[in-house]
Amino acid sequence: VSTSHLQLAAFALGTVGWILCTISMGIVEWRVWYVNNTTIISSGIAWVGIWKVCFISYLHVLPGYKEQFCHKFSGYDSSIPHEIYAAQGLLLIAMCVGLLGLTATIFALRNVYMGITHKTLITRCFLVGGFFYILAGLCVLIPVSWNFYSVTHNQSIAFPPSYYMPSSAAAQEAGAAIPIGIVAVILLLLSGTFCLSYRFPVTANTIMS
Repeated sequence: VSTSHLQLAAFALGTVGWILCTISMGIVEWRVWYVNNTTIISSGIAWVGIWKVCFISYLHVLPGYKEQFCHKFSGYDSSIPHEIYAAQGLLLIAMCVGLLGLTATIFALRNVYMGITHKTLITRCFLVGGFFYILAGLCVLIPVSWNFYSVTHNQSIAFPPSYYMPSSAAAQEAGAAIPIGIVAVILLLLSGTFCLSYRFPVTANTIMS
């Protein structure tokens, strides 16, 4: 038990990182667009996420929509940039892979704290958990970096007319999802490093298999 403190910390950090990854995937504030035309986008601000785009409007832009209008991205919208579709797939992979990392770490810690001195099994579980944490971190890092690059270069998006969105923003900035994703990347990579650093103590009672 005394040799697995870093791995216990890895589990805690990995859990928080996995939760933050899930949060960043779900919220719409990836890219904040400021627009000059407030005819429909009344507040002059729109939020571009990886699943949908939303803005506040005081007009009946569609039946049933009065204040907040959201349009979900379709897989058939060829105008949506590649970084958005990449974020969808990679964050889903990160969520699944991170969960596998947590499962492997829990199993290894369970053996450690129950006194099951099965060297090969415990070591391999920590190694597998570390690999999955790092893979999950990289899967989050790519879309976060790519979308942040698009924000800093104020890249335009050719939205279909039905979205009621201009093709370019007067200015844009990174939304809350990007810093949340960055923190998730740091925590997941730390977790993976801690798990990969595990060394099973050599004792006379160690069971080799």
